[in-house]
Amino acid sequence: MAVYTEVSDEDLSAFVAQYDLGAVLSCKGIAEGVENSNFLLVTERGPYILTLYEKRTKREDLPFFLGLMEHLAVKGVASPLPVAGRDGVALRELCGRPAVIVTFLAGMWPRRVQPMHCAQLGEALARLHLAVADFTMTRPNALSLKGWHELFAKSADRADEVAVGLRDTLRAELDALEAHWPTDLPTGVIHADLFPDNVFFRGETLSGLIDFYFACNDFLAYDVAICINAWCFEIDGSFNATKARLLLANYRKVRPLSRAELDALPWLCRGSATRFLLTRLYDWLNRPPGAFVQPKDPVEYLRKLRFHQSTRSLRDYFIDDEDGTASAADPA
Repeated sequence: MAVYTEVSDEDLSAFVAQYDLGAVLSCKGIAEGVENSNFLLVTERGPYILTLYEKRTKREDLPFFLGLMEHLAVKGVASPLPVAGRDGVALRELCGRPAVIVTFLAGMWPRRVQPMHCAQLGEALARLHLAVADFTMTRPNALSLKGWHELFAKSADRADEVAVGLRDTLRAELDALEAHWPTDLPTGVIHADLFPDNVFFRGETLSGLIDFYFACNDFLAYDVAICINAWCFEIDGSFNATKARLLLANYRKVRPLSRAELDALPWLCRGSATRFLLTRLYDWLNRPPGAFVQPKDPVEYLRKLRFHQSTRSLRDYFIDDEDGTASAADPA
């Protein structure tokens, strides 16, 4: 269970007393998530989410994250809203950790991703990118090229414990990304971690986006690439072109992608696969004894990286370069 800091009943009651939420009725740890301690908090005013930020979340980044969520709420993007205490302050401290209460978002994340999920995700992601166009706070992406090299250096000596030849594969891939990474694409605030467990649906309708704690400034199309990797591969590792076409087409209905962004997508997908391969590799090799959370398998993203390495353009994904629909090469 992803609860790293236990909260006593006394500490919780004293904490919630700083808000106008009424008495605590229940508080239960949430199993999902690997970065912070999350609880489903139910008070007399209804359900909320209580988050305690653990050591991997930098305290100085929290105003950006909370400010972003407040901005999105004003713009009408369905996402959690930080709740302020009676003194007007949302970010507080509990059990020696920075802590915040946010509004509860109804829905469930899709355990089995269907094409219709990808279609709605594409539209929601584009609306997110438009909504943050006038968000003035910034946060550099610490998990881009420079960060990938640093992560590789921490894991290189033991990488082959996970897959034979992985160290050489990663070294060569980082060199290739360094040589081909785009430099002049539209930028803005991206979610940077929009996996299925961070997108809620009620029935077949997308109901909201959560977990903005990797959000940062980067290429908007890189966010699209992250979603292609997270949503458009099957359990057996095969690429689902139908899901990718729907994701892209519905994104482009809301926010058109430039020619340069389309041309860069294969490299952005390779970069995204490398980023999650490296972070998973580091966590896999550095799991603390007695940890509650099982680290995610880095080999999943090694397979995705190998797929992207076999492509040269969107047509290799059975996606037309011009309109994001099926290409003539599509066997469907």
